[in-house]
Amino acid sequence: MGLLVSGTVFGLVLALSFELARISKAFDYRQFCQAFLGRGWFLFEICYFIQLLLVLAVIGAAAGELTSATFGLPPLVGTLALMALIGILTFNGSQAIKRVLAGWSILLYAVYILLFFLAYKALGTDISETYNQASVGSGWLSSGILYSGYNLAVVPAVLFVIAEHRKRRETVGAGLIAGAIAVIPAMLFFVAMMAVYPEIGDQPVPASFLMSALDITWLEFIFQVVIFGTFVETGAAMLHAVNQRLASSFAERARPLPRVARPIVSIAFLTIAIYAGHAFGIVGLIASGYGLLTLAFIAVLIVPLATIGLWKIIKYEES
Repeated sequence: MGLLVSGTVFGLVLALSFELARISKAFDYRQFCQAFLGRGWFLFEICYFIQLLLVLAVIGAAAGELTSATFGLPPLVGTLALMALIGILTFNGSQAIKRVLAGWSILLYAVYILLFFLAYKALGTDISETYNQASVGSGWLSSGILYSGYNLAVVPAVLFVIAEHRKRRETVGAGLIAGAIAVIPAMLFFVAMMAVYPEIGDQPVPASFLMSALDITWLEFIFQVVIFGTFVETGAAMLHAVNQRLASSFAERARPLPRVARPIVSIAFLTIAIYAGHAFGIVGLIASGYGLLTLAFIAVLIVPLATIGLWKIIKYEES
């Protein structure tokens, strides 16, 4: 129920964001946030940088965990591979990142569907027992909103993907569809995880724990590879937003951002974040950082977007 709330919020805010970006012609997060925060746009950037470091730390640590668990290699190998692949992607720019995001997402979807059916086939009794014993309880509405609030913080970072949209029905339709696409894999995975609930809640990488319970070697291998690739595309998209913001600032001074600066910026952020992840641990980072940051993003992004941004969209007249 919480994920249904999240999916609804995802779709509405994405539709709103895409349309505001289209009418404002603002496809990097600085220009986009200026459209509804004015001079206060820097508040979003502060929160975004904190979130970026947190996410990079988490995926850096998780990449090391996956490499160690799947291939028996030192965690550092997985972390360095992640850094190298993100550097290559950010060096190649928007078009390459868009193609990777689209293609890998299709593969990710297929694997999540496969995981759901195999988990239900092997552990369906355990999943049913979990749901039979647990009541609906309370908190699903607020949890769904908070979950969407944190994830929606990346929306200004991916606006480059709708730069070619020309009509309102395109942006609104894309936003609503994206909301559904975003939450369906989460729902499939959540149901599958109930086979090993509540123990799975304490695991650094829940996917690895579920795979061990299923004991299907080939599926575990495929899933770990796909998840590793998802870490790469997540980091690349978020770091690309920083590069796009720098490119916009350079363009205002009639200067191009050197292409080599893109991977350098990315690797610098990754190095700082991964050091922090190693120092504090993945579970500790998630527990201490996500909740507070969610509230900050709701305050500086979602509320202004749903008020000032919506008002600008309503007042806008197509030429």
